[in-house]
Amino acid sequence: MDDLSSRITREPEQCGGRPCVRGMRVRVSDALELLAAGLSMEEVLEELPYLEREDVGACLQYAAREINHPVLIAS
Repeated sequence: MDDLSSRITREPEQCGGRPCVRGMRVRVSDALELLAAGLSMEEVLEELPYLEREDVGACLQYAAREINHPVLIAS
């Protein structure tokens, strides 16, 4: 999935500007926390039935992109 903008949205007036799934009040962190707690993809989709499998994948990809940035060290 190259274009996350169709799945992951950020709006200042929604959820404090945190990244959400498709404009809903489901934060990316909500899905990630369920996965981190050990729930399977299917269990996450049962807990959040308005999400699609591609939404959860987009959350994972979004998180990976957010932490993969260069770190500059001043000397």
